[in-house]
Parts: sequence; structure tokens; C-alpha cells
Amino acid sequence: MNILIRSLSIPALAASVRAGSRAALARAITLVESRRADHQAAARELVQLLIPETGKAIRVGITGSPGVGKSTTIDVLGMYLIGQGHKVAVLAVDPSSARTGGSILGDKTRMAMLSAEPDAFIRPSPSSGTLGGVAAKTREAMLLCEAAGFDVVLVETVGIGQSETAVCDMTDFFLALMLPGGGDELQGIKKGLIELADMIAINKADGDNLKRATVTAGDYRGALHILTPRSEHWHPPVVTYSALAKTGVEELWQKILEHRTAMNASGDFCSAADNSR
Repeated sequence: MNILIRSLSIPALAASVRAGSRAALARAITLVESRRADHQAAARELVQLLIPETGKAIRVGITGSPGVGKSTTIDVLGMYLIGQGHKVAVLAVDPSSARTGGSILGDKTRMAMLSAEPDAFIRPSPSSGTLGGVAAKTREAMLLCEAAGFDVVLVETVGIGQSETAVCDMTDFFLALMLPGGGDELQGIKKGLIELADMIAINKADGDNLKRATVTAGDYRGALHILTPRSEHWHPPVVTYSALAKTGVEELWQKILEHRTAMNASGDFCSAADNSR
């Protein structure tokens, strides 16, 4: 057993995570991501110790094609949430090279404001070939973040299209980001993630793009109109916003809260939350 867990017992590590130690949280996530058999056994023990502290955070999965502005959106949304008194954890999944297996893991550089906040925690993880747009241990990492006191967990997926559906099963809200002029109604229907999205948000709705973003939003509303929603109690809205101009971000969060209220009132959220844990 190497230095990762030799120098600190699992109960002591769990206590440090509960106390909100960012270093302990980072160490705990490294432990659950390790593929060593002894580390995996220790990780299972750690997660079991921390399970009672979980289940209270709002989990939001954020997906979209590369270049749509996922990292910028998370940076701006996270700063807004911190301003509202929340503690925000970001689990950013980077694609791994099919040839070398390596990942850049540079998400912190694209979230300059959030990475400097003491009430934020950003953890990039390699996808390591895992399908579904999330890392193999994203579910466990979310539990650890919740146990450390983060009440909002944002999961940024790889952004490669139709395979990004696993995140839907482990988060409370699935947000799909789109670009202005990203496709007509038929194109929207062809994308599997559209059927799973709890909301579609058209980014970069500013300047010369504003009119095009409005048209694109109408296209997606038309596409959603002929699809059966996942819940009869929630019809996914389509909104426009600009992460760069920091406009419309508050509405994104309000829609997430409205969804949570609707799902709690109907009982749908309780069953979905049970299945994700």
C-alpha cells in the first residue's frame, strides 16, 4: 500500500473530508480513482463511512459539443452560486487519448474565476475510455464532494455527442448546451441527448448571434414538442443565455430549482435520486 493511503488511516481521511479539507477531498478522489486492488478496497471503506453525509446536494450534469462553452458556463454559473451562498464542486471529465491513454486535464485554466474561490472545488478526471461522457468513478467522486459540504455538484461531461447519457442517471438535472445555428428540428431529434435533457440552453446569445440564437431556440422547442418528455410533470424548457456576457445565467439556475420543486412535489425526484445512489 503506497504513500497515498499509508500515511493516513481511512477513518481519519473520512473525518478530514467531513471537516471540509480540500486536500483530504482531493486525496480521497485520487484514492477512489486508483485501479490498485488495495486502493479499491480502501476506497469502498471510505465511501461507506461517508454515505450518511451525502444526498443533500443538487447534482447538475452539463453536456454539449466541444466549443459550446461548457467550461465558461460553469465558471460563470459557479460564481453566481457562490454569490448566493452555495459551495460548488465541479467534476470535469477530460477525454483520454485512444492512442496514449493520456488526458490534458486543463479545466482549471478555463475556469479562472472559480478556481480562485475558496468555496469552490474543481477536479478534472480522465475519461479513460469510459462511455457515457463521465469518468469511471464520477458517482463516487460526487458522494465525496457532498460529504465535504459542497451543496451543488456540477459535472462537465466529455462533450462527444450521443454516448453522453450515463450522466443523466447519476445527476438530478441534465442540462444540454447548444450553439446558435446548431441545427434544425430534425437535427435536434437525431441527437439522443436531446430526449434526455431537462433543459436546453442556447449559449452565445449576444451581439450578432442574438437573432440566430432565438431562431435556434425556436427550432429546438419545435423538436421537443413532438418528443415525449421523461416526466409528465416537467416539460424541458429552451432558454438562451450568454456565458461571455454573463446574461441569462440566473434564469438557468431558477429553472433547475423549478425542476427540483416539480419533481419533489410529484415524487419523481425521490425515486430518481434513489436510483442514482
